[in-house]
Amino acid sequence: MQCFARVLLILSVGLFPSLAAADESDFLQSLQGKWTGKGTILRRIGTSPINVACTFALTTSGPSLSMRGNCRGMLVVSRPISADLRVSGTQYNGVYVGPAGGRSGLSGKRQGNTIDLAVHWAKEVNGNRTAKMTIQEVGGSGLNLRTIDRDPKTGKSVITSDIALRRI
Repeated sequence: MQCFARVLLILSVGLFPSLAAADESDFLQSLQGKWTGKGTILRRIGTSPINVACTFALTTSGPSLSMRGNCRGMLVVSRPISADLRVSGTQYNGVYVGPAGGRSGLSGKRQGNTIDLAVHWAKEVNGNRTAKMTIQEVGGSGLNLRTIDRDPKTGKSVITSDIALRRI
């Protein structure tokens, strides 16, 4: 009986990573498509938010996700935004290029319908080089993109971008 239990344990340990990868690929596949929506972006903590209208195309290939988009604010300013994520097991890693440019690192995990990511900015932003980003699937037809940074004066978390998208 002990031998059977050991074999079962060894097989299950070998299977779980592939099952996790399949779950992540299925989740990423559910995000694929064209998205449009509105939201707000803070250029710097302490300034007034800018209302933006955004469009994104999300494509997947197995354990990877590519986001390409554009957000337009103040009727004339338009900025490209992109992110490329790859999943290994349950760990997400990738690169984000935001409105200010520069390639920032992303790493994190999915919790339910939300990919929680730590951002390591390419250069100092709001007095530091780290923030949090979430990509949240909402009911199959919605997607929320959010970045949260820390106010260097108060130490409190501040939502620096909040964009609600719907599938086109």
